[in-house]
Amino acid sequence: MSRRSAVTAALALVSALLLPGCSPGEEPRRTPVGPPSAPAASAAPASGSPFWVDPESDAARQVRTYEAEGRAEDARVLRRIAERPVAVWPAGDDPVPEIARAVRGAAAGNRTAVFVAYNIPHRDCGMYSAGGAHDGQAYRDWIEAFASAIGDARAIVVLEPDAVPHVVDGCTPAQYHDERYGLLADAIVRLKRQPGVRVYLDAGNPAWIEDPGKLVEPLRRAGVARADGFALNVSNFQTNEAVRSFGATLSGLLGGVHFTVDTSRNGAGPLPGDRAEAWCNPPGRSLGVPPTDRTGDALIDAYLWIKRPGESDGQCRGGPAAGTWWPDYALGLARRAAS
Repeated sequence: MSRRSAVTAALALVSALLLPGCSPGEEPRRTPVGPPSAPAASAAPASGSPFWVDPESDAARQVRTYEAEGRAEDARVLRRIAERPVAVWPAGDDPVPEIARAVRGAAAGNRTAVFVAYNIPHRDCGMYSAGGAHDGQAYRDWIEAFASAIGDARAIVVLEPDAVPHVVDGCTPAQYHDERYGLLADAIVRLKRQPGVRVYLDAGNPAWIEDPGKLVEPLRRAGVARADGFALNVSNFQTNEAVRSFGATLSGLLGGVHFTVDTSRNGAGPLPGDRAEAWCNPPGRSLGVPPTDRTGDALIDAYLWIKRPGESDGQCRGGPAAGTWWPDYALGLARRAAS
């Protein structure tokens, strides 16, 4: 599951020429914003985290593999991921089995499950994470199954990473914009019918859509007023300081809407320099602030690990396909984090 930054002029041109899908590669990130803030460099366990930890995550299974192989130190380090809550991204046409398993596990520990709904038609402009529902009705059916599977459980749903920013940056062809806004707005209404669900509509990151004002009307058309807020930095590496500033400005433009921040891999900030594919499996990154709802900021409802640390952003820098577990990269993220 790879995420975006701002689209370059070259990509915008390609997007205009390829109306059915956008470019076959992922767009490059822009110059990173500032140095990492001190809190983002820490991966010490956060007190009071209410979120569910999956005992069968890829990281948890990798820890058991390392232990069986006698790699005790690697197992110890990787527990910095395995023992912390990460989001569940239900895959395929049927989201119910993954959601049901997470809901059961969360209920048993009196915890809140965190999910990502990532199945919008024309997803990712045909790039590394291409796919999504076949059409609008298939998406509505998928969201219905998604919401019903949550039932009365407590859950956070981050809704459709990239979907709104890809409209703003022009990567998603104009012919799909109205449908996308309608699908997102309907999805928020449907998910909010579940009494324990909080919904945060993705709004990209400050290195992608640099002017938060450009997001205001698209987020409104996508129904953010009926959501619990917006989500920032999903699968990206921008520092807490940069995201907090951007989010506060966007919140003000939306009348005080709250937001969440993905801190899964931003402990060292973004890759320095204006480099192509700086967003895609960048070297030298580390885990950020562990998931918690004790953020110390009235506008930030939670720091979450939305991107699952250790899953590839795509086939770049020697990585496997987007969303595939990559133990060497995971171990690097964990080793560089403060213990």
